[in-house]
Amino acid sequence: MATINTNFLKLKAGYLFPEIARRVKAYSDAHPGAAPRIIRCGIGDVTEALPQAVVEAMHEGVDEMACRNTFKGYGPEQGYEFLRQAIVDHQFADLGIAADEVFVSDGSKCDTGNILDIFGKGNVIAITDPVYPVYVDTNVMAGNTGEADANGAYGGLLYLPCTAANGFVAEVPHQRADLIYLCFPNNPTGAVATRAQLEAWVAYARANDSIILFDAAYEAFVRDPAVPRSIFEIEGARECAIEFRSFSKNGGFTGVRCAYVVIPKSLTGSDGQGGRVSLHQLWSRRHSTKFNGASYPVQKAAAAVFSPEGKAQVAALVEHYMGNAKLLREAVAAVGLPVFGGVNAPYVWVGCPAGLSSWDMFDKMLQEAQVVITPGSGFGSAGEGYFRISAFNSRANVEEVCRRLTALVSA
Repeated sequence: MATINTNFLKLKAGYLFPEIARRVKAYSDAHPGAAPRIIRCGIGDVTEALPQAVVEAMHEGVDEMACRNTFKGYGPEQGYEFLRQAIVDHQFADLGIAADEVFVSDGSKCDTGNILDIFGKGNVIAITDPVYPVYVDTNVMAGNTGEADANGAYGGLLYLPCTAANGFVAEVPHQRADLIYLCFPNNPTGAVATRAQLEAWVAYARANDSIILFDAAYEAFVRDPAVPRSIFEIEGARECAIEFRSFSKNGGFTGVRCAYVVIPKSLTGSDGQGGRVSLHQLWSRRHSTKFNGASYPVQKAAAAVFSPEGKAQVAALVEHYMGNAKLLREAVAAVGLPVFGGVNAPYVWVGCPAGLSSWDMFDKMLQEAQVVITPGSGFGSAGEGYFRISAFNSRANVEEVCRRLTALVSA
């Protein structure tokens, strides 16, 4: 008899975003007349077309694949040199990162889950709360947790509360953690960490021989020059951090798929017997074994993000989405709800009206305003009482959402 990975049975209900989709479908099926009015501001999916420089580069890549003399078969699993070098030159200049420390993939969601392959059992894993669900669920699947309690918190994880009182930036714990998930700009709260706060985390990681798993998928939306975009801007981070980045939100690659991980060659972990092992070497072995590389046309398109034309077009996309975030923040503030984020991140984090839970607010927005938001409790127990609005949408849709939200809350 084939047995299963019983850790999957610990997972609570469905993954957050499919559950949202299920509820939206059920409402649409029951109210077909209202369905065309639904505006989706829940899942953080981009809406605007790919930058023209990216489209042209992808066409060039496809044309090369159509000719025998320029056709590409299997490429290097770690990514083509032209893309890895472009990433270093334009994203990590003067930070001491080399091209062979960059591993190209098909998405940061995959990478933040797959990274657990190179770490052993028994690690103390620190998770912020609220948190991007993938960090938690993949640890459950890997057998790194116990069962969930009534609030959905899993035994074996060290939860770090992020609240309005601490600006939704987790404080360094008194307990020791081996793996620490940090995401800045933060999904879902839109918070950013100051240089001093990241310095404290790096100091903690080095003192405890810990590894920081730093998700910087939204770094392109940072507008404040004082806010670090990379953990490697912090001295000592090369000895204690892995960084994840993506082309999904800056270049609009959610449907194209391309991302990368930066693992310094100086980063090591313990073999449990007093020896040190290169994490760069382990990930390279894992990557080469389980992944055949992102497609050539996609990598060619990703490199175009760093061309002069690509940079200008990406900047325009970022400006568009952050303009949306500003409108949403202003509308929420005008009706008297607590509002956070939306300044250096494309997410607006909102306190629910008195007496409503986060799922209550989800249902109210869907049923009375035909707007899809994300309930805060879906990101963890500390997210209860909040909801997230994504700024990834057209300007017309965002303006309509502001009108509907104002009418709903003011009624």
